[in-house]
Amino acid sequence: MAFQVSPGVQVLEVDATSVVPAVSTSIGGFAGSFNWGPVSEVVTVGSEKELAETFGTPDNNTAKYFLTAASFLKYGSSLKAVRVLSGHDNATADGAGLLIKNDAHYVDSSYNTGAGSVGNWAAKYPGILGNSLKVLLVTEGVSNWATITYHGSNKWSDLFDGVPGTSTYAADLGKATIGDELHVLVLDEDGLFTGTAGSVLEKFSFASQAADAKSSDGTSNYYVDVVNAGSSYVRWMDHPSTLSNAGENLTAASSIAGSTTAISDSLAGGSDDNAPTAAEIALGYDLLEDAETVDVNLLFAYPDADGANTIANDLIGIANTRKDCMAFVSPPIADSQGVSTPATTVEAWVNTDNTGLTSSSYASVDSGAVYVYDKYNDTYRWIGAAGHVAGLCANTDNVADAWYSPAGVTRGQLLGVTKLAYNPTQTQRNTLYKGRINPIVSLPGQGTILFGDKTLLAKPSAFDRINVRRLFNTLEKAVSTAAKAQLFEFNDEFTRAQFKNLVEPFLRDVKGRRGLTDFLVVCDNTNNTSQVIDSNSFVADIYIKPSRSINFITLNFVATRTGVSFTEIAGATG
Repeated sequence: MAFQVSPGVQVLEVDATSVVPAVSTSIGGFAGSFNWGPVSEVVTVGSEKELAETFGTPDNNTAKYFLTAASFLKYGSSLKAVRVLSGHDNATADGAGLLIKNDAHYVDSSYNTGAGSVGNWAAKYPGILGNSLKVLLVTEGVSNWATITYHGSNKWSDLFDGVPGTSTYAADLGKATIGDELHVLVLDEDGLFTGTAGSVLEKFSFASQAADAKSSDGTSNYYVDVVNAGSSYVRWMDHPSTLSNAGENLTAASSIAGSTTAISDSLAGGSDDNAPTAAEIALGYDLLEDAETVDVNLLFAYPDADGANTIANDLIGIANTRKDCMAFVSPPIADSQGVSTPATTVEAWVNTDNTGLTSSSYASVDSGAVYVYDKYNDTYRWIGAAGHVAGLCANTDNVADAWYSPAGVTRGQLLGVTKLAYNPTQTQRNTLYKGRINPIVSLPGQGTILFGDKTLLAKPSAFDRINVRRLFNTLEKAVSTAAKAQLFEFNDEFTRAQFKNLVEPFLRDVKGRRGLTDFLVVCDNTNNTSQVIDSNSFVADIYIKPSRSINFITLNFVATRTGVSFTEIAGATG
């Protein structure tokens, strides 16, 4: 405040309009084996169509992972997916193969500066799909432009608006005849991507061989930059030997050699065993562990028989560490499908096999496998239900709030499920529920339904229900985000009052939306003592009475004698 010598009016502003921000509650997280796409990188997809475009359509080896991820996207619109590393190599022009995981790996390994040992091009991502790629170039010196073909009888001239020549940028520099332009084609030579051999996947027109070439909008027109930035299929690795001055600056080059024929590279050597170990899957999920850099709320996994326990406990550990998400786990397919006592087998896997699953309110487990249609391979497959259950939580957020239960006939309908590995009887449901397992049942006329909302917490607590855990996840994430505004402020009555005025309206709103029945915020000198203040700390105690979901219903039907008043008997039969 400025010091005033004489009387006057000074205007000051205090911003009391801050509110607790809305936070995400329905972002999925998944790691698995896919046929295409970046490896060891978190990628956000918003639909099954985008999942297929990013990671390729599945084959028999990858379908279980793809369908598990796709099952979540039936309910939610945001999934952070990680393709895990398992015996991968990118196809290359020399056919030897080379591992390039993703864009960062390409740059960090300096492959973007030239790797002539593998030829001119490499597939953008690892996997056998890359073996279907073919890259072709034509330059200013190409002969027979009107008749030259790229596949069968298909002509270059039908795809491009004229033969490459000298770029406008070069001409403006006084290099009117340097002939720096070229065209690039990327073909699906074997039809592994499109189903039609020789299909054009991408084309790049009138790019320049000169490293300093620019487009009219000022962006780079250097063919290496153009292809690397724009291609979904290939990466540049080296200049063709016939392009002797490619990569030079226009200011230095007096001429740029072209080729009279098309330059062609068919890629080979791509590989992927598509059989990731539990340890490799775990490394994928580790990329989702940092709550500050990766926003994710609903983790789920495919229950691989060789490492289901390891993967499940890894997910639970991540959720326990983050404390802002839940892990949804399914038992191994073999424990629920085709066995004589599936409920008992599943219960044993959760509680005793390999020491069982970790007790946690941040995790939930379902009763077993579901049968779904794989439209990409025209067959039906057994997968774990974890993606569906996580998806039900995402759908609950859309139709209600995170603190509502995702189970039951109202919000617990599983989509696209043809049949269950087993339909638990009441006795089996008793076994499952006592074992902290949520049954999935098929009810005549009502569909396939999640029939439980327990967490994996082993002790009796409010946190042994999914809706309560997700209520607190939402409250804690929202309030802690808002509390960051108090950092580096003074711990005095004004700041404490400001914090209460920020949090209490938010909690009243949640109460009005049936998330809690009552609350109390204590933030005063009783918990912000002189010792707390002197330690540069700030304390707020937030007491919550969470709303509880109904798990058990009792209906009492009472027959009375004729002439008896209901007021006489009501309440006496309890």
